[in-house]
Amino acid sequence: MKKGLTLLCLGLVLCACGRQTSGVKHIVVIGCDGFGAYAYHKAEMPNLKRLAADGAWSVKVRTVLPSSSAVNWASILLGAGPTLHGYTEWNSRVPEIPSAAISQYGKFPSIYTLLKEQLPQSKTAVVYSWDGIEFLLETDIIDFVIPTHADEDLAADTAAIIIKREKPTFTFIHFDDVDHVGHHIGHDTPEYYAALTQFDARIGRVVQAVKDAGIESETVIMLVSDHGGVGKGHGEKSLLEVETPFVISGAGIKKGHEIEGVVIDYDFAATMAQIFNLQTPQAWRGKAIEEVFATNK
Repeated sequence: MKKGLTLLCLGLVLCACGRQTSGVKHIVVIGCDGFGAYAYHKAEMPNLKRLAADGAWSVKVRTVLPSSSAVNWASILLGAGPTLHGYTEWNSRVPEIPSAAISQYGKFPSIYTLLKEQLPQSKTAVVYSWDGIEFLLETDIIDFVIPTHADEDLAADTAAIIIKREKPTFTFIHFDDVDHVGHHIGHDTPEYYAALTQFDARIGRVVQAVKDAGIESETVIMLVSDHGGVGKGHGEKSLLEVETPFVISGAGIKKGHEIEGVVIDYDFAATMAQIFNLQTPQAWRGKAIEEVFATNK
């Protein structure tokens, strides 16, 4: 539902440094709930590691605190931390702190807001297996909003169909099973690594959909996570909980590059915005991860 007043956030500033990733028309963001950085090198994930070898990666991305789901998925998609967007708890459905800025669509501005306002002809999609995602976004402005209610294969297959048929400008796909295993069986267990391997197979289906759609040469694919874990939980301050992996691959991205700089999860939205040459709201605090971009010639 659209709301009349636009507060605070509509003063726009140019994305830092102004560099655009030439030729990119599509971004696909694959989100894995509960994927701790500690597990990246241990896990059997050939599809993800193939993307990393052909792109840039880090195992030292930091979450915001608390290291839990709604807080960090909001930060990833909304370009700012919890004291600004207001989502402060694991299962936040409304901001516990009033959002510091409100878009014309009634919530703190997300990457979807920027696309709707600045590239109004773009198609957007969100496919999510954890229902908590829908409360963080202005779903009314997204073309394809598909909850799969914990069905991970349905999420992968639905996203693949949308990518092949519709070729969205921006697609976010959320997978929850790795976090589910972490809570019920435990992090750093054989079952946890088995769940990561199953998730990797779903990554492969999404990547294949991009190829089948004929848009591989003009697409950037990103793998992001909201938090890690220890034992059967998360939300605290250990590095096992607050360090996550990140992979970015595709048009205009360096190949085989391990990211050296500091990255926090609200930098992802700023990086997406820069790839699309979008202006970012004053309320965002993320910075584009400049070092992942290949030098323009």
